[in-house]
Amino acid sequence: MSRPATGTTTAVLMLLGLLLLSSCGGGDGQASEASTSAAPSPSSTVKVPGRVALTGGGEELRFGDTATVIFEPNKRRGSVLELTVDKVTRGDLDDLSRFVLDPSTKSSTPYYVDVAVKNIGESGVGGFTVPLYLLDDTDTLRQASTFTTEFAKCPSEQLPRRFSTDDTFKTCLVYLAPKRHAFEAVSFRPTQEFDPITWTGDVARDKNPS
Repeated sequence: MSRPATGTTTAVLMLLGLLLLSSCGGGDGQASEASTSAAPSPSSTVKVPGRVALTGGGEELRFGDTATVIFEPNKRRGSVLELTVDKVTRGDLDDLSRFVLDPSTKSSTPYYVDVAVKNIGESGVGGFTVPLYLLDDTDTLRQASTFTTEFAKCPSEQLPRRFSTDDTFKTCLVYLAPKRHAFEAVSFRPTQEFDPITWTGDVARDKNPS
C-alpha cells in the first residue's frame, strides 16, 4: 500500500487477501477477532434451533434468495445466520478517487454487493466480517475491502458489535476484481472442504458514478 500523497485525501483503502481455490492450493480466512474474516471449526458445535433447515452445500441461489447457514467465527462463538444477497452493482474505479490506491488496485473493478443478515441462532456473533466472498472467473474467492474512513456509496461494514438473536443488519460490501477478472458469483464458503453456496443474477451498472 502506497503512502498518501501530499494534497490527497489520506483515507486508505485496505485490501484483504485472496483465497485461491485451485486444486493445488488455497486457504481459509483467519479465525481471529472481529477485524478479520473467520471460518467455522471442522466439527461445529453450534446448536441449530428446532424447525430450522440449513441450506445445503452446493446450493445455487439467485439474487434475493436467502441461505440459512452456520457461522462459527471461532471455537468460542457461533450461531445460525440467514444471509441474503439482494443486489450486485458494477461500479467505477473513479468512485475511489479520493482514496490512496496501490498500482495493482488502480486497474481493478469495484463491485458493490447489497446484503442482509439475520441472526436466528442462540449466540451473539457481533463484530465479525460478513462471511461472504466474491467469486471471479478464475475460481478465486476475494474478500470484501474495508475503509479507514467513510465510503458513503458502499460502507463495507462488519457486523455490529452486538449482534444477538433476532438482530438484523443490512449493508453494502465492496469487492475489487483485478484487471481482466470478471464477477461470477457471491459465495459462502467457510472452509476449503465446504461445497460453496452461491448467488448469481443480473449485475447492475452504477447509474450515479462518482
